[in-house]
Amino acid sequence: MNELLTVLLESLRDGYVQVSAFVAVTVLAFGLVQYWTDGAVIGAIEDNERLQVLFGGLLGLTPGCGGAIVVMPLYVRGTVSFGTVVATLGATAGDSAFVILALAPEAALYAYAIAFAASVATGYLVDSVGLGVSRIDAAVARLSTTATPDGGTVVNGGVSPNPAHDYGGPAPTHAHENGPDRHSRVLTPLSHLAHVLWWVTAVAGLVLGTLYLLRGGPEVALATNLGFDGLFTITGVVGAVLSLYLYAVGRHYVGEGEIARARDSFASAYDTLTHAAMETSFVTVWVLVAFLVYEYAVLLTGVNVATVAAAAGVLAPIGGAVVGLIPGCGPQILLASVYAEGGLPFSALTANAIAQDGDALFPLLAVDARAAIVATIYNFLPAVVVGVALNLLWGPVFGMAEFGFGVL
Repeated sequence: MNELLTVLLESLRDGYVQVSAFVAVTVLAFGLVQYWTDGAVIGAIEDNERLQVLFGGLLGLTPGCGGAIVVMPLYVRGTVSFGTVVATLGATAGDSAFVILALAPEAALYAYAIAFAASVATGYLVDSVGLGVSRIDAAVARLSTTATPDGGTVVNGGVSPNPAHDYGGPAPTHAHENGPDRHSRVLTPLSHLAHVLWWVTAVAGLVLGTLYLLRGGPEVALATNLGFDGLFTITGVVGAVLSLYLYAVGRHYVGEGEIARARDSFASAYDTLTHAAMETSFVTVWVLVAFLVYEYAVLLTGVNVATVAAAAGVLAPIGGAVVGLIPGCGPQILLASVYAEGGLPFSALTANAIAQDGDALFPLLAVDARAAIVATIYNFLPAVVVGVALNLLWGPVFGMAEFGFGVL
């Protein structure tokens, strides 16, 4: 029981300080850009047709799913190409990017750069050759009969251009739609207090996490003193508990009741902070689940995941690509966590990075399931090709370690 409790506390602590504190900074930075530009990123994509695929890949490359989710409604309304959708989904690293960026930054640089290049190339190929685009466009036309090729809408027999942020499908959520969906005389003020305390803890976690990295990632003992180990432990556990509360309860009383939805603008800086906190809490929950599943599996079974993956050979990257077919970020975070523990080869991580769509696939599935499925298939194929090629070449030709590459 003591060993099980130790694993629990260490997972709570390490998941928050080593991952979540850095996630908060990244999500907040992206949110502030949206707040300061008031959705100018979307306008830039719509106005540059030749660069849409590249812009889509760049949005997908941003950690988390927010950037990619923005692109899906633009396709439904007819203002971006299907190749842009393919490039965006292929480059999307989802919330698992936060795990790799925090625990294996060099691996993240290589894996996501390869995923970006492969996805953008696939996107341009889809647009130039017309791989199924006509069938997909026909499906969209049946679902949105007022859509026109240039993104306008039919009005009394004529065509008028879409105004800014006027979406024909599930739109990026606007600030006024993300207010609290519940109110309580007790839980509402308590949730706002938890939100403020969460940010205090996040700042402390960022400082401690940075010091941890500067020290070379040493072993940190569980402690409750005022030394580095004690502050590291207290901050991590408190931050993780606050994240669990915000995810399960607080978001309904503070705002952002529906997580993993894109925002094209924010009403205020506090609204931006709220969005970042709730998104990070969502990531934290999945990171904790991934850490606990892996650590308890190793503890209770004694199975060496790295040995099993090494024996799999070229099946490892294929398996990574198959996991990437699963919509959502949970399975991808688990895979990223196993890689950071040294349990998967780099080829599997890269194949998963190309194949996964994170939460960005859900808006498209809701409106046009056929387009979502075809886009997923288009990204699965290069994921397998690139993953298998890396498995064969990464070590023998480039002399790079397959396991533990880039892990701090």
